[in-house]
Amino acid sequence: MGIGRIARKVFGTPNDRKIKATRPLVEKINALEPEYQALSDAGLIEKTEAFKARLADGARLDDLLPEAFANCREAARRALGLRAFDVQLMGGIFLHQGNISEMKTGEGKTLVATLPAYLNALTGKGVHIVTVNDYLARRDSEWMGKVYAALGMTTGVVVPQQPEEEKRAAYQADITYATNNELGFDYLRDNMKASLEEMYQRGHHFAIVDEVDSILIDEARTPLIISGPSQDRSELYQEIDRLIPELSDDHYTIDEKTRNVTFTDEGNEVLEEMLQARGLLPEGQSLYDPESTTVVHHVNQGLRAHKMFQKDKDYIVRDGQVVLIDEFTGRMMVGRRLSEGLHQAIEAKEGCEIQPENVTLASITFQNYFRLYEKLSGMTGTASTEAEEFAEIYGLGVVEVPTNEPIARVDEDDQVYRTAREKFQAIVEEIRAAHAKGQPVLVGTTSIEKSEALSEMLKKEGVPHNVLNARQHEKEAQIVADAGRLGAVTIATNMAGRGTDIQLGGNVEMKVMEELAANPEADPEAIRERIEAEHAEEKAKVKEAGGLFVLATERHESRRIDNQLRGRSGRQGDPGRSEFFLSLEDDLMRIFGSDRLDKMLNRLGMKEGEAIVHPWVNKSLERAQAKVEARNFDIRKQLLKFDDVMNDQRKVIFGQRREIMEAEDLSDVVEDMRHQVVEDLVNTYLPPKTYADQWDTQGLYAAAIEKLGIDVPVIDWGEEDGVDQEVMRERLQNAADDHMAKKVADFGPETMRGIEKQILLQTIDSKWRDHLLRLEHLRSVVAFRGYAQRDPLNEYKTEAFQLFEGMLDSLREEVTQKLSQIRPMTEEEQREMMRQIQDQQARLRQQADAATAQHPARTPEPVGAGAPVEPAASGAGAAAAGAAAPGFVESDPATWGDPGRNEPCPCGSGKKFKHCHGKLV
Repeated sequence: MGIGRIARKVFGTPNDRKIKATRPLVEKINALEPEYQALSDAGLIEKTEAFKARLADGARLDDLLPEAFANCREAARRALGLRAFDVQLMGGIFLHQGNISEMKTGEGKTLVATLPAYLNALTGKGVHIVTVNDYLARRDSEWMGKVYAALGMTTGVVVPQQPEEEKRAAYQADITYATNNELGFDYLRDNMKASLEEMYQRGHHFAIVDEVDSILIDEARTPLIISGPSQDRSELYQEIDRLIPELSDDHYTIDEKTRNVTFTDEGNEVLEEMLQARGLLPEGQSLYDPESTTVVHHVNQGLRAHKMFQKDKDYIVRDGQVVLIDEFTGRMMVGRRLSEGLHQAIEAKEGCEIQPENVTLASITFQNYFRLYEKLSGMTGTASTEAEEFAEIYGLGVVEVPTNEPIARVDEDDQVYRTAREKFQAIVEEIRAAHAKGQPVLVGTTSIEKSEALSEMLKKEGVPHNVLNARQHEKEAQIVADAGRLGAVTIATNMAGRGTDIQLGGNVEMKVMEELAANPEADPEAIRERIEAEHAEEKAKVKEAGGLFVLATERHESRRIDNQLRGRSGRQGDPGRSEFFLSLEDDLMRIFGSDRLDKMLNRLGMKEGEAIVHPWVNKSLERAQAKVEARNFDIRKQLLKFDDVMNDQRKVIFGQRREIMEAEDLSDVVEDMRHQVVEDLVNTYLPPKTYADQWDTQGLYAAAIEKLGIDVPVIDWGEEDGVDQEVMRERLQNAADDHMAKKVADFGPETMRGIEKQILLQTIDSKWRDHLLRLEHLRSVVAFRGYAQRDPLNEYKTEAFQLFEGMLDSLREEVTQKLSQIRPMTEEEQREMMRQIQDQQARLRQQADAATAQHPARTPEPVGAGAPVEPAASGAGAAAAGAAAPGFVESDPATWGDPGRNEPCPCGSGKKFKHCHGKLV
């Protein structure tokens, strides 16, 4: 026995010690139970108010924990009939401490979250509970909202396409349920708003992330992106798509590990000829010329679309659109698109309508979004295999919480076959045998294609079954709820984050709801009583048959995904069994497995249909999976290092935007910018340590008119005796200040302050968009610097910083230039604008009278880096024309109210304010 094992026997593992440390707290909570059971319903709410008062007097949350947990447990018992077990209290304590609570499937994680959420919401700063999909966000907010209501707390839920006021109210609630995507998008949207009142989120205090491994690891590889449309290049994609099938295997090489394709030298020559013949590459221009970068990029994406992306595995075609499938959850990712023309290349391949590529307006990775929270915690059934990543990236510890009942599931050793055909024959036999004795079977597959192929095989054998994949997305809860019934066979592409428990004998709640929906007049109590009796009888039969049998048809790259599937069996001490069926033709075995295994099986002289079953095989497979996990972690870590560079800049820009929105008077900021522009102009045209005859006064004169809007005798000044750079700077500065003072007098100080704020925000947003595009291009270029023995990351940091400094310089220039050129409209211009508005209103009225039906226009889906993406935030959009706002006077800006830049203009023109009376120049 090694020293480490002896130490663990004596002192326990670090995990055991953490569990032991919570026991005194759990005992305190249990000791308080009779006191809280004796309280009235109003008494529970009074306790909440008392806790808030104690916090205001300086008490710490840790001091309140036992009482707050006891109060919350009692509220849940009354509202839901659920009393939290001791292990659930432990899970809640670890969440409050900012850890990940690893709790097995069926241990009641949804209820566990209420305990730390209630405690931390007492601060009044809001708590976010993050779920993997909208269905779970809605379900959990309604279900657990009853607990919070019994405690005098408010609950909100954030979902896509929600009315603005509803969403704002949800974020103001004490506890807010939302998906990770919507939280990230709202953060980006908030930082594109023109005023504080329009913003949704009120800070990032405490978040509890459900299915934390899925959100913070699996989905963290791709950023969230808000984007807007760019030019349409459909013809280019279609031309390239027609060219790909003409290439042979000798023209390119495929790397399945990195999911990349590269052209061989021979392929490049053939490609050059083909592109020139089609007019996509000018005569005499080589693929290696810088001008060819765009064409080469799109040909590469076309090849990747054909060779690396498979229909019904990586995506499906639905209603004429290419919809991606999440490899980890098997779900359709509607609205999520691949970036850099790859999604368009797949659309061309499938003959779908090609949506235009988009440009990034704002983006953030989940890593950097969730690191905004003062305190972060998470729950999942499988996190320990990724503990290193959670600790290094997020500073989160992982604690394995013991199960309420001991696990009775039997995990068999893997069965390894020579070929996929033999493996599937054995799987069908195993399913038929289990089904014959009434044992429910959950079959895990890795793609839609494989789940449907297995389904066909079972149909031939006459085995009734359900298939759960992206195509049956809408029936998900029902299929999962029935998966534990006697003799049920369910084929599922993935079981991560399904949210519905597989209960032996079926799900009582679902059955009751079904019966009541079919027969609304029936007595609910009588129905429940009958169904519970039937369920108890069926559950006993299922237990006798061996409980749920989880049969996996392949190993995933990640051990976590395998463990999630396995963990569906054996909930709350139920019997169960799990077994993995593999073949040497499986992706993991083929790409990452050892050739030695194939040689060993040859030497053993295995016969057709025979399998090798041994613990050593399991261990070698787990080692292969651990290597893949480590490699994927390195990729994510490298991506994060690059994103951190942008994140530092993002914080500066978003911070400045917020300061601008909060400020009443920005005249000092604008003045500093103007003075800096004057200084830069003097340094450019009258360089330091030069004589007057070396100055470019003509250039300075032209620049002063263009950038500062002032016509001053710079050339004459330069010829005066005793005038140096400092004198020139002062004179220009004073002239520019006088020019702006006149504008303030013309517009009025209050109107001018509003104009300054809007111009600053608009210019920052515009410059930041351009900067993001430059960073994307820089990122793709620096990768090649490694060939010159230079570190791409350091190169990226240096050049990104230089680009950022350049952006700030041009920001100052543009703001100063725009402010110097604005002027009030003349009466004639105002009359002309009124005529145009009236004409437009008349046209719109005619169109409205003639229209018989209204068809909402379909917005082109935006593009992201394989990421959830969102169309550019457009505020209220183009509103229909109507009457002017009450009290609106054309010549008096004070009567216009305070519309947002993207809101309809109060004059009733139907235009956005920024394109109408809010027009700045």
